[in-house]
Amino acid sequence: MDSEIKEEVPVHEEFILCCGVETQVLKCGPWTNLFNEPRANRPKLLIFVITGNPGFSAFYVPFAKALYSSVNRCFPVWVISHAGHALVPKGKKILTTSDDTNAQEINDIYGLQGQVEHKLAFLRTHVPKEIKLVVIGHSIGCHFSLEILKLAPELPPMLPTLEAKK
Repeated sequence: MDSEIKEEVPVHEEFILCCGVETQVLKCGPWTNLFNEPRANRPKLLIFVITGNPGFSAFYVPFAKALYSSVNRCFPVWVISHAGHALVPKGKKILTTSDDTNAQEINDIYGLQGQVEHKLAFLRTHVPKEIKLVVIGHSIGCHFSLEILKLAPELPPMLPTLEAKK
């Protein structure tokens, strides 16, 4: 089963300019741009994973693939890196949007509150409002998830998933 998941689940890697900072986003499933998808074909829910430190998204690929498979490939699973934690490979295109928040508007984007605002800016720019969110945070990503819940009442209803204690 593990080898089947690893081989069959599509993972799309993007580097997006978010708040003026290069940000790595890994996307499981066929949905890469939710706004380009006809409304009838858009998923009803997005599973959004916020990494722990050091924010290395590739570490979460096996988890994202397994999660995507466990929801019968009905909902996309996206994993976002922290601002400033991912280097863009040489020759890789950085995607931009006209809605990108200006980096100067976020005070200390590399600090705790700045990282929360970075994730909020990404969600507001890349996820249509009618799509519900399941936010999963690992370690510091859990803190960011809870802050997003407090600060973003205009976003779709979110269900926080806290890291399990071992």
